[in-house]
Amino acid sequence: MIVGTAGHIDHGKTALVKALTGTDADRLAEEKARGITIDLGFAYADLGSGQITGFVDVPGHERLIHTMLAGAGGIDMALLVVAADDGVMPQTREHMAILDLLGMERGLVVMTKCDLADQVRRDAVAAQVRELTAPTGLRDAPVLMASTVTGEGIADLRDALSQAEAETAARHADGPLRMTVDRSFTLSGTGTVVTGTIIAGRVAVGDQVVVGPTGLSARVRGIHAQSRAATLGLAGQRCALNLAGDQITKDAIHRGDVVMAPALHAPTTRIDAMLSVLPSEPTPIGTWFPARLHSHAAELGARIVPLGDPIVPGSQGPVQIVLDRPVAAGIGDRFILRDVSAMRTIGGGRFLDLRPPARKRRAPERLALIEAARHADPARALRAMLSVAPVEMAVFARDRGLAGATAQQALDDAQGHAVGAMALSQAQLESLRDGMQTQLSQFHEENPDLAGLGREKLRLALTPRLPKEAYLVLLQSEAQAGRIVLDGAFIRQPGHEVRLTDQDQALWDRIAPSLTGPLRFRPPRVRDFATDFGVDEKEVRRVLKLTQKLGRTDQIAHDHFFARSTTSEMVAILRDVDAQSAEGWFTAPDFRDRVQNGRKVAIEILDFFDRHGVTLRRGDLRRLNPHRLDLFG
Repeated sequence: MIVGTAGHIDHGKTALVKALTGTDADRLAEEKARGITIDLGFAYADLGSGQITGFVDVPGHERLIHTMLAGAGGIDMALLVVAADDGVMPQTREHMAILDLLGMERGLVVMTKCDLADQVRRDAVAAQVRELTAPTGLRDAPVLMASTVTGEGIADLRDALSQAEAETAARHADGPLRMTVDRSFTLSGTGTVVTGTIIAGRVAVGDQVVVGPTGLSARVRGIHAQSRAATLGLAGQRCALNLAGDQITKDAIHRGDVVMAPALHAPTTRIDAMLSVLPSEPTPIGTWFPARLHSHAAELGARIVPLGDPIVPGSQGPVQIVLDRPVAAGIGDRFILRDVSAMRTIGGGRFLDLRPPARKRRAPERLALIEAARHADPARALRAMLSVAPVEMAVFARDRGLAGATAQQALDDAQGHAVGAMALSQAQLESLRDGMQTQLSQFHEENPDLAGLGREKLRLALTPRLPKEAYLVLLQSEAQAGRIVLDGAFIRQPGHEVRLTDQDQALWDRIAPSLTGPLRFRPPRVRDFATDFGVDEKEVRRVLKLTQKLGRTDQIAHDHFFARSTTSEMVAILRDVDAQSAEGWFTAPDFRDRVQNGRKVAIEILDFFDRHGVTLRRGDLRRLNPHRLDLFG
């Protein structure tokens, strides 16, 4: 369990931690000289539960609220300290407001310096505390008396913390690693060490990790968990990690960075969130409101854009947060906003979407997705989001820090369907299937002489509109089910067929052997067929164009038609050429030598594939586009 102190300056937070643990959390010479905490201090002790409890001691001075915030993220329990002689003071109120904005519901209130107050004074201060905590998540927190001078109440406080330690449920440790960094330093003979709290997952010696948002790669050489040497660090523990890597130095890693599993690295500068504004804020929060954002140990400049009306003091609403630099964040992370002069706390809330659009951010669908994302349970959030729009599952799982099995369970519980990388609701899937049949029926009715509707044209006509990769998966699934037929670049219903007249069929029967025999890679041209058969060239071209609509041929160039089976065969040859080429790039001669035709015809064929997106060209080099390889069967 991690316990974080909170309270006004000089109310005895550090002395209380020392009385409980035997450790002086003030580690800086200036702190000891001035008798106040300037930076975060840490202490550890077994309070009787058999487990190690970690303490984060934070400064109480108003100018050091940013440091307090760096320690407040990731704590399991708050220790709100109020001196009996002073009572509730300005920073007591601000710290309490911050704890409430962070969603803290477990805590103890400790009235220190009780040796300086009689019973009347104690009762009066206890009443102040109850009034302060009444509207917050700590409304039911016990109020304990303590004195580090006489020892009064220290044993009772230790027992209460020990019981809380025993009741603390283990955090979810089977997901990907996320550890917030609050210190980075160098130890002689060891190297770079970072300390922080593991907020999700686990880390072991030898693991490969990434430091976000910079993306530096590192290997874990050693671990101290809860101030003890260990081979494994778990969610909920304070850890020190000895990191090694080409660019890993103490100056390359900063307070607010996150050590994470490589799969989670996806920094963002724009976040949609739900913001609660404190009643003490003097004016509503309007568009482009400047602020300082604090989340875990990170502190960044931010602009706030309400996604509705300005948010008046004492209320909440959806906002888009635009940051001045990237941050490594997760959905559900709590944040605090302070004014740019660091004089007051404005409000706080929870991150709901790490990939919001800069345009149309107030669209009804966007607002509905933000509302859906407010569910903390992944399955409930996914179900609600799927009722609005398809969801990209890889992004959903990554931004929530879900392991593969957990993400799949959320999809199953939400009764969603995986279509490629996208998740769809049953209603969305049925809408796509029904829309596909409606569009094809209408097209066939209006164009009975055409083979089918173009793939991309159909994609753009369907609701919801899928990304191309997911759309291709849907088409293949529907084709396998027999509901549609994929015919090159076209799609048709199974019962639709364009027929040639008897006269046209007779001419085609004479042409076809030349397009499918030994010379299929260099077939005769239209004018050659016209000369050989004594038929007008325009008539030959007309029939070949009809066969193209039927999916029997492809017009490679103006005067050159290839059989569709030959086109498919050439795609297979291109796959083989691609596989044998350096880094996937190949030249026209590489292809020409495989099909054994002339340079001009080979280039015509490759230009045809370029136009259809099967190949991607860069100068004289080409490579295959994996997303279009199924276009010709």
